[in-house]
Amino acid sequence: MDLQQGVVGAFGGGPEVLAAARRAIDLARGGGVPVVYVRLAFRTGYPEVDSRNRVFARVVGGARFTDEDPATQIAPSIAPEPEDIVVTKKRISAFSGSDLDYVLRSSGIDTLVMGGVATSGVVLSTLRQASDLDYDAVVLRDVCADGDPEVHRVLLDKLFPRQASVMTVDEWEGGTS
Repeated sequence: MDLQQGVVGAFGGGPEVLAAARRAIDLARGGGVPVVYVRLAFRTGYPEVDSRNRVFARVVGGARFTDEDPATQIAPSIAPEPEDIVVTKKRISAFSGSDLDYVLRSSGIDTLVMGGVATSGVVLSTLRQASDLDYDAVVLRDVCADGDPEVHRVLLDKLFPRQASVMTVDEWEGGTS
């Protein structure tokens, strides 16, 4: 989630997170698991951004994070294949302002394996909402990054295990939880 050009690196992560994501994506495809990408992008003119939104009001006024902005495109090293699904969201959670729940339910998916940047943003918000929507979840720790290493650690080690299995890509491949 949010493994897009304008997010990775700016909010934590980088080559190591993208390499772990590449491996997880390859494992998923090899196991017949659908791959769903989630990206943040707004329409030109930002009609979906209210000036009271402290996070997104800062992007209004330029061409940042519009559908046409290269910053909203998935990082090239993990680019989607034609059979993959790309969901565009309008808020921090992957479910808010997107059709993600419809896509998952119509495909009979009840377990999510997730990672993203930032741990304290999209991963936290999506995991909490996924739990409220009764999805099982796995968070891949090496496919997550955050600009604040301490917040990242606390979320992965203390908070997330209350609602998900937290593991590395290697552990997921081996079927360990």
